[in-house]
Amino acid sequence: MFLVDTTSTATDERDVGGAAQPMLIVRDLKKHFAVRGAAVRSTARVHAVDGVSFTVAKGETLGVVGESGCGKSTLGKLLMHLIDADSGELIFDGGAIGTRDMPLTQLRRNLQMVFQDSSSSLNPRLSIETSIAYGPRVHGASASEAKAKARDLLVRVGLRPDIFAGRYPHELSGGQKQRVNIARALALDPRMIILDESVSALDKSVEAQVLNLLRRLREDLRLTYIFISHDLNVVQYISDRVLVMYMGKIVEIGAVDEIYRRPRHPYTKALLRSRLSSSPDERIKLAPLTGDPPNPINPPPGCRFRARCPHARDLCATAEPVLEDGATGRKVACHFAEELADA
Repeated sequence: MFLVDTTSTATDERDVGGAAQPMLIVRDLKKHFAVRGAAVRSTARVHAVDGVSFTVAKGETLGVVGESGCGKSTLGKLLMHLIDADSGELIFDGGAIGTRDMPLTQLRRNLQMVFQDSSSSLNPRLSIETSIAYGPRVHGASASEAKAKARDLLVRVGLRPDIFAGRYPHELSGGQKQRVNIARALALDPRMIILDESVSALDKSVEAQVLNLLRRLREDLRLTYIFISHDLNVVQYISDRVLVMYMGKIVEIGAVDEIYRRPRHPYTKALLRSRLSSSPDERIKLAPLTGDPPNPINPPPGCRFRARCPHARDLCATAEPVLEDGATGRKVACHFAEELADA
C-alpha cells in the first residue's frame, strides 16, 4: 500500500497543506453530455461521469482502468478543466479549484496533462524547443529563460538538445514525440500530471523506456500522477493505487497489489481475468465477461453491472450499491462483496 513519506526533508514552497493534505480531492463529480439528433429526444443525456469521488495523495500514482467508454478520459478532462463539470467539487492541495484559493491560471501551473496521440498534441509548424518553451513564455518567462528551460527538460527526458531542439514533430519517432510531450507538460514545474493512455500507442520496448522515465521523473521532481490506461499490466507496474470505473461510476478502488491479488468486485475480477499472457499454457479460451454494457443514455436502476454479473440477485436490480470503505482503505461498490470475495 502506498504511504505518504512525512519524514522527507525536501520541501516545495507551493505545498500549502503539508504531506498529510491530499494533492487532489474529488467530490461527487458529474458530467452528462446532451445527445442531439432527430431520432433522439432533446432531453437525452449520456451519463459519462456520474457521481465520482476519490482522493489522490501527494507523491503517489493513481491508476484509472476500465473498458472503453467507461468515462476514464472524460474524468481526466474534467480534472484539467478542459470541459466543465455539471456538478461536483475539486480541491487541489486544500484550495477549491475555480475560486480565489485556486484560480484556473494557478491550476494550470500545478496540473498538466499528457495525451495519447503524441503527433496531434504537437504543433507541426513549431520546432521542439519552441513547443516546450511556449508555456513558460505565456506565463511571463523571457525568451532566453524559456529556451534554457526547454533545453534542460529535453535533457531530463533523454533527448539531446543539440540534436532535437531544432527539429520538427515529423522528424521524430512516436517515442521521441511522447518524450517531448512529457517535457512540455513539465515546462511550468507542475506538481501533478494526468497521463491519458500516454504509452498505449508505443512499441513495447519504447513503452518500457517511457514508463521508467516517468517513474524516475516522479522521484526526481516529486510529482503526483493520475495514470489512465486500458493496459492492466502497465497500470500494475507504475501505480500505487488503482481506481476501476464502469459506466461512469467507481466500482472499486484501493492499493494496486491488494486489488490485483484479491479483487472483490465481479467487474474487477473479469477485467483481471481478461489480461493476455505470453505463455501458451495460459491462453484465454472463454471470455471472462459476456453481454453488452447497458445504455449510457438511460442507465438501469440498481447496479449498472448486474446485467453482466454472474452473481446478480434481486437486490441488485432495485438498490444502487454504495462505494463503501474497507478495513485497509479498499472501497468496493457491491452489495455482496464480502460474500463473493473468494468466489
